[in-house]
Amino acid sequence: MSSGRVQGSDRVACPVLVNEAARVPVSLSVVVPVFNEQPRLANTLTALCGYLRRQTWDWEVRVVDDGSEDATVRIAESFARAEPRVHVQREPHRGKGGAVRAGLLAARGAYRFMCDADLSMPVAGISRFLPPALSGFDVAIATREGAAARRIGEPLYRHVMGRLFNYAVRHAALPGIDDSQCGFKMFTAAAVTAIFPLVTVDGWAFDIEVLTIARAHGLRIVQVPVEWHYRDESRVVIARDGPGMLRELLRIRARIRQGRYRPRT
Repeated sequence: MSSGRVQGSDRVACPVLVNEAARVPVSLSVVVPVFNEQPRLANTLTALCGYLRRQTWDWEVRVVDDGSEDATVRIAESFARAEPRVHVQREPHRGKGGAVRAGLLAARGAYRFMCDADLSMPVAGISRFLPPALSGFDVAIATREGAAARRIGEPLYRHVMGRLFNYAVRHAALPGIDDSQCGFKMFTAAAVTAIFPLVTVDGWAFDIEVLTIARAHGLRIVQVPVEWHYRDESRVVIARDGPGMLRELLRIRARIRQGRYRPRT
């Protein structure tokens, strides 16, 4: 059976079943960036750990705190005391991008999954980013676009604003990437090592820079259609965060033109 390998960084694909990969044991790190997530963190960690305990994988959950001011760390540490595979990583407040970068670089798994704290993608969807469901990739990103994806409960204005922003992203930096901003992405350990030491964006637009670096380095990117549920507690506020994300997109575009993301020889 085919290995499912995707040649070139500009090719995107849906998951390909690979029987050969079933013989390879999975080592997985789930990195959850958090900032003032007291209301929902306990439910998120209960769902994550409950799902992961039923798998045969070697796994860890790494909760990366971005300088929370509420009981987020205390809740995470209570889970870590009960489950040794849960780790709490405290970071100064930099933004989601800074927390994700620190967590992925500290993680130990051969596969490293960036997972939003709201679990807007059902937790069972993690398996679709791993062998045997998916192989031959360096970076696998969730997409809410396409016939195989489902958006549930999203207000029309949020959908329209998101698509307008993605239109700008595709034309300025990432042609062919349907959804750069969904908060669920899988990286191989080698991809993390290649990408994240070069990431400079700490805020919400960091995903764009991550994928831009991956493409500049010739890494294989695949898009995985997912079921996604809108959460009212979303941290992204369009009126507040949108202008800053657009400014960061323009900076990334300028760096692309300057060749700043090309591998050094």
